[in-house]
Amino acid sequence: MSNSSFEVVIVGGGSAGCAIAASLKKRAPALKIAIIEPSDQHYYQPAWTLVGAGEFDVNKTMRPMADCIPAGVTWLQAGATEFQPAQKQVLTDKLGAIQYQQLVVATGLKLNWAGIKGLTDTLGKNGVTSNYRVDLAPYTWQLVQQLQSGEALFTQPGMPIKCAGAPQKALYLSCAEWMGKGRLGKIKASFYTATPSLFGVKEYVEPLMQYMRRYQVDLNLNSNLVEVDGPGKTAWFEVKDAEGNTSRISKPFDLLHVVPPQTALEVVKQSPLANAGGWVEVDQHSLQHVRYPEIFGVGDCTSTPNAKTAAAARKQVVIAAENLLAQRAGQALPSRYDGYGSCPLTVEKGKIILAEFGYGGKIVPTFPWDSTKPRRSAWWLKKYLLPWLYWNLMLKGREWLARCGACG
Repeated sequence: MSNSSFEVVIVGGGSAGCAIAASLKKRAPALKIAIIEPSDQHYYQPAWTLVGAGEFDVNKTMRPMADCIPAGVTWLQAGATEFQPAQKQVLTDKLGAIQYQQLVVATGLKLNWAGIKGLTDTLGKNGVTSNYRVDLAPYTWQLVQQLQSGEALFTQPGMPIKCAGAPQKALYLSCAEWMGKGRLGKIKASFYTATPSLFGVKEYVEPLMQYMRRYQVDLNLNSNLVEVDGPGKTAWFEVKDAEGNTSRISKPFDLLHVVPPQTALEVVKQSPLANAGGWVEVDQHSLQHVRYPEIFGVGDCTSTPNAKTAAAARKQVVIAAENLLAQRAGQALPSRYDGYGSCPLTVEKGKIILAEFGYGGKIVPTFPWDSTKPRRSAWWLKKYLLPWLYWNLMLKGREWLARCGACG
């Protein structure tokens, strides 16, 4: 095979892409695999919430991409510009057409900062921040430390988004810091979410509401951030009432933590691989594309109705690797994904509600405990164990925790 032709091509070198490359290499060491990925940095994004709370070193959330590409896998440092499944090839911006026998799409999703009017002009200044960007998470912590009084707004857009609990995590950890410093009475925290409920799995709503009450948070459901005036310290929301009517309200702020709306990447949206929503259209159990049997999808880019988390990707890559190799051998696909996702909800400094659930909101706890209760052990898991597992197991094809959960 030439340098533009591979047995398996993986588009995307993030968590899912690097992990499935390692998983495939472990199972089939002779397989000729390439990863198409333009970035020279790889990020452990689940820790950015802790960076925004002063609990994690931002430099420890990033490593050179070259160190994360599995041994024996070819790194094609380019961006994918077009999928051509009929020709079994991917077009790139720098390396031309890359041909494959089988394809894994692991492109992740797009953070649409421009989807909120005025936001891009004020991010990183005027008290406007987001833990969804590596360069802004430290600014979140700076703002939290500096704020003595005033209005602190935290927002969440409509679904789907990556790590649906992260908008709340920023809120809880900030409030915990202010409470510890005796400032919470002078600082008024508000949470504006475009969703109709606080969390998508009903068993976790009341435990989270207890923290909303503890921190005296003004909770606003069905409220979507649509515009920001940074210098004017004003945010505008579209609010939907019980009848579905929409009104527009403004709110002043001293601190604004924004989570942007999120979509599939344009290269996926405009491809034959996409469904009507723009996501890679795969079977939710096998992760095989519904129209192109030699194509699989993993991670945030797919149409599967699970929470988009690193924990989900960790489970999915095992399923997809086993099924891809079976499809390659002309065998029935042996593995099924149950929709597992995990959201370690940092409700206070030192305690986490470890939400774990599958398709249909079914709770699927890894450990023999009540997962709706906040636990100190889950904090240690999130802060210390999971980053180590990510770098040393998930990206290395070592899967002794991948068939249970707790990995996000």
